[in-house]
Amino acid sequence: MEMPRRTRYVREEEVKGLFSFREAVEAVEAAFREKGEGKAVMPPKAIIPVPEGDIRAMPAYLEGMNIAGVKVVNSHPLNRKRGLPTVMAVLVMIEPETGFPLAVIEASYLTAVRTGAAGALALKLLARKDSSTAAIIGAGVQGRFQLIALNHVFPHLKEIRIWSMEPNLAYRLKSEFEGQIEPQIKVAPEPEEAVRGADIIITATPSRKPIVMNEWVKEGAHINAIGADAPGKQELDPAILKRARIFLDDWSQGMEAGEVNVPISSGELSKEDIAGEISDVLVGRLEGRRSADEITVFCSTGLAIQGVAVGALVISKLSSRMGI
Repeated sequence: MEMPRRTRYVREEEVKGLFSFREAVEAVEAAFREKGEGKAVMPPKAIIPVPEGDIRAMPAYLEGMNIAGVKVVNSHPLNRKRGLPTVMAVLVMIEPETGFPLAVIEASYLTAVRTGAAGALALKLLARKDSSTAAIIGAGVQGRFQLIALNHVFPHLKEIRIWSMEPNLAYRLKSEFEGQIEPQIKVAPEPEEAVRGADIIITATPSRKPIVMNEWVKEGAHINAIGADAPGKQELDPAILKRARIFLDDWSQGMEAGEVNVPISSGELSKEDIAGEISDVLVGRLEGRRSADEITVFCSTGLAIQGVAVGALVISKLSSRMGI
């Protein structure tokens, strides 16, 4: 008689110790490669507005990894005042052949890591290899993971400048990483002082109006626009996008909710102004950066395939630990 199968429940503390950031980057890169090869099924995420935030449902199936899942995640920017994370998530991993729920994973940390991993992939594909200075706009949870991504791809940067709407968060981030990584870390009093002259600019805020202005961005810069992940959000002056070669994580989701959503809606930008998806670059179907002077922008909204890929990594690590 067969023993009944059991769904694993994986708590956040266990998730944090299961895999490295490098392994998360590899998993996310594999997911984007599957997307580029047409092996991923991923409907657009459903976003439900609620008081002071939103709730999202994100399903995906990765054929090559033979795994499926659905993540439920929120975004509540005011939660920090309540002593709660601004983003919390639960991921249900599903066996495609049977529909059996393999695991329910507390996924707030996983969500932060997979977003950082996508940022690392974009830096590897689009930023100039001789980049020496970076700016991080926003010093919350995602600002931290984008700093980790930055150090993963460019460990020998000379300087990282951090600006936050809440200066104490910027100083906390500086204190956490100072002496642990090679670049000098500075807290900028204004976003302009962080951005001017930077080879790499990373935005990770919940802003609904531009923070980074066109005249601050030098030729040849690369921008990871991370914060705009819902309709109405934007962090960049649309004039920057008009100068840039733009890559989305997903056409449908990016047009509706990514950094381009506001200028597309207003007519300041058109679909023809967008080069394509980052997965197109990864699989060699589309050229990424074409010159040292070109400005490149990666618009990250956060895809279900990223969470499912890292969820598969969690299951694999747990199985190895248990000798299954």
